[in-house]
Amino acid sequence: MGLGPSEWQAVFLSIKVGLWATILSLPVGIFVAYALARWEFRGKQFLNALVHLPLVLPPVVTGYLLLLVFGTRGAVGSFLADLGVVLAFQWTGAVLAAAIMAFPLMVRAIRLSIEAVDRKLEDAAATLGASPIQVFRRITLPLILPGVVAGSVLAFAKAIGEFGATITFVANIPGQTQTIPSAIYAFLQVPDGEGVALRLVAISILIAIAAVLVSESIAQRVARKVGER
Repeated sequence: MGLGPSEWQAVFLSIKVGLWATILSLPVGIFVAYALARWEFRGKQFLNALVHLPLVLPPVVTGYLLLLVFGTRGAVGSFLADLGVVLAFQWTGAVLAAAIMAFPLMVRAIRLSIEAVDRKLEDAAATLGASPIQVFRRITLPLILPGVVAGSVLAFAKAIGEFGATITFVANIPGQTQTIPSAIYAFLQVPDGEGVALRLVAISILIAIAAVLVSESIAQRVARKVGER
């Protein structure tokens, strides 16, 4: 038995959720990673703890908190609902849940790359008259691109594999919010569903391997270009 239309929808939805979660969280991830790596400010340890909180909280707890805040009766969710934006039980809510769960992995990878950059290079550029934004754009960003790629791939892989927070916040609605993990869970609950579940597992593994290979290729190209400068 092969995959039916609803199962392929779960595959494509997982990829879409993973891509959007990664794309939308990447600018914030770079900013937060830079702030944690370079700046000293009051509340820095609190921010660091807050960023890594999804790693230590049970995913179901994170999903429930999202439901409380971004549900139609939540403080933020009710405001968004008045604007016609509903996240709970929608695929866009799956993007939010996946982005939050993947965010710590992205920030950590990028932060380590920033901390590895020789600050003398940045100081030299600043001495020559470059503004902080120019220093970041011309010096720091090119040097940390491999870390940005690695963080993005980690976030994407985590996003497409996210289950607990997603199913709590947006449920498991076939064709709307059912991603690969929730589809696997659903098929394991019904008789003769193990075959389809195994096929979905195989597809998720292939997606993860492809993402890693692509990231390695991009990281190597970026490293070569940086080395040629």
